[in-house]
Amino acid sequence: MYTPRKCRSFRDWAGMLLAKVELELQVAVNQAKRGFVIREAREEDLPEMVGFLAKLALHVSGAPPHDLKESERKRLLRTLHSSLDDPNKLLLVAESKNSALVGMGYVYIWRSQGIWEQSEAAEFKSGVIDDIWVEPDFRGLGILKALLRDLVTFAEEHHASELILEYSASNKEAKAAWTKLGFKPTGVRAAAFTSVVKQALAESQG
Repeated sequence: MYTPRKCRSFRDWAGMLLAKVELELQVAVNQAKRGFVIREAREEDLPEMVGFLAKLALHVSGAPPHDLKESERKRLLRTLHSSLDDPNKLLLVAESKNSALVGMGYVYIWRSQGIWEQSEAAEFKSGVIDDIWVEPDFRGLGILKALLRDLVTFAEEHHASELILEYSASNKEAKAAWTKLGFKPTGVRAAAFTSVVKQALAESQG
């Protein structure tokens, strides 16, 4: 976000602000021509967004379609609702020309301190991109890039120096898409059933 403190004069600030508004307007016009708009989520959007999260979970796991438990649906609603007014979080939706929601995106700012001795305190900020979904019938229209563009802008305005996201190692489609955008694996997240680990520990005792 531009502020007068970052500019040499009010005229500079006003000029950059006008340029930003014109750019955002042009982006909105282009989106409208393609049949969708990107906007911040509202409370009335949350139930449908929970449905998107359920579809995303099924897509990642490869499990057959099934209904969410009521307790899980309520938990997700509470989680999304708490993000609406959080200044360090941004929930976006993609809305089609007939006012139906066709996608969503979410980013939050994660703060951490360096572990090494330094001459002065330094706070590191990362933008964690999470829960991006576009309905299958609306893919290939630029919705994913439009969502990402706004999520990245939000992270940048909050001085996040890096972007972090997760995807399943078996999801080749996601790997190809994120790699194309400059993301590279930085570690491995492993998972195992508790029972399997317990059995392995018992078998290794000697």
